[in-house]
Amino acid sequence: MADTMQFDLVSPEKSLASGPATSVQIPGADGDMTVMANHAPTITTLRPGVLRVEAPDATTEYVVTGGFAEISAAGVSVLAERAVAKGDMTAEDMSEMVAEARAALNNAKEFFENEPGPVDDAAKLLADMVAMGDDMGIGSK
Repeated sequence: MADTMQFDLVSPEKSLASGPATSVQIPGADGDMTVMANHAPTITTLRPGVLRVEAPDATTEYVVTGGFAEISAAGVSVLAERAVAKGDMTAEDMSEMVAEARAALNNAKEFFENEPGPVDDAAKLLADMVAMGDDMGIGSK
């Protein structure tokens, strides 16, 4: 049996998961990563995507829109801006998330007229949201 580590997933609204995990696949801003027991300590930012948790008894997936993951000797703690169990996601939820990202892009374009960095970041967020919805088969309308 594979070694386990502690896994915790928290959003501003509530704690979504806490328990042993054999691996956690994280949608990192700099690329996806898989964390297993005894992983080197790391902190990474999250991009919109699916967080997959393999536990001794089941595999669960969560849609996250951003946040941070802290990997330590104790395990993995994910602090998500927004997190929903993948099975609970609806097309309406996805449309709402994409609309929020689109509004953020429009605001960035207006506020940062001659500063491409923040506009590029907002455009990437929107593209990640759309791609996540398309990959899940519940793209926005």
